[in-house]
Amino acid sequence: MRTAVDTNVLSAILSGESPASKCKTDLFEAQRRGELVICALVYAELCAYPRATQDLIDRFLHDTRIGIDFHMGEHIWRETAQRFASYALRKRKSGGGNPKRVLVDFIVGAHALLNADRFLTLDEDRYLKDFPELHLI
Repeated sequence: MRTAVDTNVLSAILSGESPASKCKTDLFEAQRRGELVICALVYAELCAYPRATQDLIDRFLHDTRIGIDFHMGEHIWRETAQRFASYALRKRKSGGGNPKRVLVDFIVGAHALLNADRFLTLDEDRYLKDFPELHLI
């Protein structure tokens, strides 16, 4: 079983934020069940985390046995485009104006949907509408 991991889970662990304990438990449970992976955008976000260095992030990912998927193919970009376009249309039709969500969330969601069996995130509500078939943990 392959689990994609969102930036917010890993940044909570790195910073010791309040959900860190639950995030560690969920991460270790997912690791016990199979492979852990992040997409390249999650890696970039982690490297931009305050007081983080690329070496620190690389060591953390190595120690937690989390792989990085640097090669996202056309299928992920097309899925991202379709999901983001649907979201933007829904937002405009609802009278809510222009889309507010960040495109990176759609790329991370599409990567998880197409390249993993499950997705570990702290933002379940964010992904439920736009990726309803994504198995969230």
